[in-house]
Amino acid sequence: MGIIRVEDIRCYAYHGCMEEEGLIGTDFSVNVDVKTDLSISAKTDNLSDTVDYVAISRIVQEEMAIRSKLIEHVAQRILDRLLLELPSVKESKVVVIKHKAPIQGDVQRVSVEMNAIR
Repeated sequence: MGIIRVEDIRCYAYHGCMEEEGLIGTDFSVNVDVKTDLSISAKTDNLSDTVDYVAISRIVQEEMAIRSKLIEHVAQRILDRLLLELPSVKESKVVVIKHKAPIQGDVQRVSVEMNAIR
């Protein structure tokens, strides 16, 4: 078993409960870990024997483009698609980070981490 980690997938998106967040948008980052058997691809050196991180990035970008009020809703959608479309994934962790959230105080970012096991 091993982990494929895709970090800091940057997206500009329109998630948030406030109406202006849906109009103005903000910067987001997404980190994804997927656990899978890497022993075959480590021997064969074939992309078809592993989880393609390009597919992971595509899924994240497509789901981030669909507006949600809550970032945990987005994270769950990403998890669901990872498990649906990448059958060799046994477990996944998704962290959605919202930069410059419109809240009082000196807060750089907020994030949600969610996990799924097949």
